[in-house]
Amino acid sequence: MMSEIKHLLIDSARLKMKLAEDDVFVEQVKLAAESLCSCFRSGNKVLFCGNGGSAADAQHLAAEFSGRFEKDRAPLPAEALHVNSSYMTAVANDYSFDVVYSRMIEAMGKPGDVLVGFSTSGNSKNIIHAFEAAAKLGMKTIAFTGKDGGKLKPMADICIHIPHNNTARVQEVHITAGHIICKLVEEKLFN
Repeated sequence: MMSEIKHLLIDSARLKMKLAEDDVFVEQVKLAAESLCSCFRSGNKVLFCGNGGSAADAQHLAAEFSGRFEKDRAPLPAEALHVNSSYMTAVANDYSFDVVYSRMIEAMGKPGDVLVGFSTSGNSKNIIHAFEAAAKLGMKTIAFTGKDGGKLKPMADICIHIPHNNTARVQEVHITAGHIICKLVEEKLFN
């Protein structure tokens, strides 16, 4: 068991080291931070969505912005779209789980807002529909994907793509990239 633990830690670290050397990946993280800074500076909001562990990551990062990350500072308008369980279960029951996020985007999204969507496969139907709705409203979109990026990768204005097939490794990098973005945003907005 000890050797397996070490192997998993090394595998995770190697993936992060590989991405640290990937200029395209680093540029996308930078662009995401700049996009969120611009959004917040203009008085707009950031909406997050994902499924399962990706929903947890979406909620985690929304809380880092609306609460705080490392600095004691003013809250920033950010929300995870799945936190209203009555809405989620009603829309999933009355319409389809495929539209739970797109309907919320239609209700809450405004031009200049940013949608951040997490999908390790890049093919989650409800995330894809949310990106379509956001595009119609003039929102900027940031995707966190894995594997080959799926259908979501070309739809996103900015894509934090982890070219790896293991969902756990992809999600570990997603949260690391998200924390880097949080730090950069705090530094730029609250220097």
